[in-house]
Amino acid sequence: MKMQKPKVMGVLNVTPDSFSDGNQFNTLDTALEQAKLMVISGADIIDVGGESTRPGAERVSLDEEQSRVLPVIEALAKENMVISIDTMNSATAEKAVQTGAKIINDVSGGLADENMFAVAAKTGATLIISHWRGFSTQMDSMNQYVDIASDVAGELAKQVVRAEAAGVARDKIVIDPGLGFAKDMKQNWELVSRLDELEKLGLPILVGASRKRFIAGALAEDALTVSNERRDVATAVLTALLLQRKLWGIRVHNVWATVDAINVVAALRDGRIGEN
Repeated sequence: MKMQKPKVMGVLNVTPDSFSDGNQFNTLDTALEQAKLMVISGADIIDVGGESTRPGAERVSLDEEQSRVLPVIEALAKENMVISIDTMNSATAEKAVQTGAKIINDVSGGLADENMFAVAAKTGATLIISHWRGFSTQMDSMNQYVDIASDVAGELAKQVVRAEAAGVARDKIVIDPGLGFAKDMKQNWELVSRLDELEKLGLPILVGASRKRFIAGALAEDALTVSNERRDVATAVLTALLLQRKLWGIRVHNVWATVDAINVVAALRDGRIGEN
């Protein structure tokens, strides 16, 4: 049986301050061009975000976030792309779905805005619930765990129960371990190596490790010295290794490298290497 390939979610940050690509795609033309490139490269979903969640990032107003993302989502919808809105704000999520988004990717897992689950239920959008403990300005101090994998799985399970109680259908829920959020480098690696704990919840899993600090930390003592190109190679390698898990999707900046990694693993697993 051929390998079931995970969906590839391409990151489109329309922000001036995202950690790896801020200010690159924050005009309508550059955002649309990048989205088209990612689709050509093999992206199944374009994840549009208007607020940086890098460590220490300050919040932006609702008006500012929406002015960044809604015109882009409208343009991508006209190109028949599958769009995800990366937001912690229910008002932005609702307007994004009305504009053409099919997926709500809430990195706070419904903790930042108590109305998020109601909006997901009302709109019928797929909801990605990530593990999260606090905003970017405070999350680095919130990384105390007894057992990182079981704690994350348990906290995600609570949010899933809340989402279902608000009317979100279980088959519309995806979970995300929230790599990089309230977790130090060692904790991220332990968590990503123990995704079987999340699999026990019986829900689709999205992993977003792309270009993150813990990826760079495996390559050099000073993570800040590691280029995006090296981070992309490391991300593709990790993606290949994680394909032993039951993943719904992979969220990445460099779509081409990740799709290549997935295809190589699929060729090896399907026994097609060497065929013309």
